Amino acid sequence: MKKLGEAIGKFVVKHRILIVIASILLCIPSLFGYINTDINYDILVYLPEDIDTMKGQDILAEDFDMGSFAMCVVENMSSKDVLDLEEKYKDIEGVVKVVSANDMIGTTIPKEMLPSDVTKQFKKGNSELMLVTFKDSTVAIDAITQMREITSDKVVRIGGMSASTLDTSIVADSEIITYVIVAVILVLIVLMASLDSYVVPFLLLGNIGLAILYNMGSNIFLGQISYITKAIAAVLQLGVTTDFSIFLYHKYEQAKLKVKTNDEAMTLAIGDTLVSIAGSSLTTIAGFLALCTMQLTLGSDIGIVMAKGVFIGVLSTVTIFPAFLLVFDKLVFKTKHKPIIPSFNVVKNFVVKHYKIILLVALVIAYPAYYGNAHVKSYYNLTKDLPQDLKSCVANSELSDEFDLVASQVILVNKDIKENDLNKMVNEIENVESVNLVLSPSELSNLAIPDEMIPDDVKGIFESDRYKMIFVNSTEEIATNKLNKVIDEIDHIIKKYDKNAIMAGEGPCMKDLVNIADEDFKNVSIASIGIIFIIMLFVLKSVSLPVLLVSGIELAIFINMAISYYTGDVLPFVASIVIGTIQLGATIDYAILLTTKYLENRKNGIDKIKAMDNAISNSAGSIFVSGMSFFAATFGVGMISKLNMIGSLCNLMSRGALISMFIVICVIPAILLVFDKVIIHTSIGFKQLKNNVKGEC
Repeated sequence: MKKLGEAIGKFVVKHRILIVIASILLCIPSLFGYINTDINYDILVYLPEDIDTMKGQDILAEDFDMGSFAMCVVENMSSKDVLDLEEKYKDIEGVVKVVSANDMIGTTIPKEMLPSDVTKQFKKGNSELMLVTFKDSTVAIDAITQMREITSDKVVRIGGMSASTLDTSIVADSEIITYVIVAVILVLIVLMASLDSYVVPFLLLGNIGLAILYNMGSNIFLGQISYITKAIAAVLQLGVTTDFSIFLYHKYEQAKLKVKTNDEAMTLAIGDTLVSIAGSSLTTIAGFLALCTMQLTLGSDIGIVMAKGVFIGVLSTVTIFPAFLLVFDKLVFKTKHKPIIPSFNVVKNFVVKHYKIILLVALVIAYPAYYGNAHVKSYYNLTKDLPQDLKSCVANSELSDEFDLVASQVILVNKDIKENDLNKMVNEIENVESVNLVLSPSELSNLAIPDEMIPDDVKGIFESDRYKMIFVNSTEEIATNKLNKVIDEIDHIIKKYDKNAIMAGEGPCMKDLVNIADEDFKNVSIASIGIIFIIMLFVLKSVSLPVLLVSGIELAIFINMAISYYTGDVLPFVASIVIGTIQLGATIDYAILLTTKYLENRKNGIDKIKAMDNAISNSAGSIFVSGMSFFAATFGVGMISKLNMIGSLCNLMSRGALISMFIVICVIPAILLVFDKVIIHTSIGFKQLKNNVKGEC
């Protein structure tokens, strides 16, 4: 690896100008890729395709042209105006059907012939409902935008999942640039203080900025990414790869003292850096790739983009950044200053003197931390994640308060089901607690209304060539245990009459999301620990060290999550799943750096206390700068984001960076000192030392 690094170093030194020019030119295709990468704002799309609810969604799209729908609340409009509005909506590309009570009440079917539970559900005072269906969820976003424009001068509120998705996209897109600016400013402050040149931070951030642009631009080959990935990828890549460039700069400055020319120094620095960051970047990449084990494919979305980002970060660190340093070397030298990094002498002396007490305290803290981590609460209702003054949130609130439309389910049964069985099924569903509306083909046929009098739009909603559809509404909140019990009860009922019946819609999808997320949490944790454990086994050449170091970082993760539990915070489910993997993959490097320094000292025959004293002295500064950079990159975003999903993730990452930094500087040394004999006897390279440790305390 070192020879490869030195070969890369020689190439960079020789072609520095060419590399700088090429790095700038690569921005053009990267920017094109970034702009043209599709962004998905619907989390439910990431559910596994083989589950019944997703099959149901496909049937709705294929058989009923109902890939998505919106519920509109129309106020103070005459029947004629409502019908005129329907026609305008129908002209919008992607809109399949538009149906209101006026299609039945004001045209072919007298109002008095309709069931009262139907009419009261569609009309309340001066307000009435309008159902708009879309070909698929993709076109729904643009269609709803046009619907809002058409009714900008009228009181029409558009609610439902698609409207919420549109508002999510508006908020997320408006904040992305702010996220990056705030993250860069805060990281720049950290680097200005911790590095010994005022120019190097700008070169370093320029290098990382290019790596981020390359990463985001290359996402075009993935087809699309989620809005969560788009929002956090840049700041997360900034946070976890900054220390690579810092390491190279320090190696370069050290090499200058050993050789005569800057070119020679850079060649050596790149060789040493590649060896050092190969292992640490591998654990970070592995941590992100562990997210690909999630059934919810949002994990793969985040994991692949971030793993790719770290890899690109490594490449840019050993190519673009060295070229920048060499080209601007004179300017770097002219802006030298004394770095401002806190002295860790007091901490170091306390740790090596009281390491047994520190480990005991850590063990005492471990149980409440574990308990808090295991019991932290999560929420799954993504509409609650949005600012409640958004148009969709106001509409959804009115749908709930005025029309009792809270959680909608769609039931799909075989078209050949007997009419008598369909009626029995509907009656049983109507008797389920909290169900306040059931609409089915039997509702109209029971009225003895001639088939030719029923509008095609109305018939088309309930029947296709293969299925009959039943619309069910419950007053229970989405993604709650109460609604999930209602869904289970309804599912039991429909399976009695049609064993192949399927439930779809937001309620059942959210129920599956809850079940899958709970399983994903366990799988991702096991996968990330297992993968990183195996990598560390080879990197550290030790059986015991992976267990000890991962245990230390897992304690940091437990403390981080437990803080949310003990402060009463309810986290978005995505944060609960991915934060452990991200924190483990991103901060285990700190522990590896400290441990590597300690092992080098022990292999040189230094006793364990002096070895740890020296290890903390030589690594605490680097750990502090890396941890503070990760904190700075995510802290500001967590504070300013209007989307709780993004804000919670960044708050957890920023807090986790500080906790991991503290654990590595204070607790990991205690673990290494207490288990020193175990480490020596279970690690390669301590043959001579094994005979000498018996006399050490």
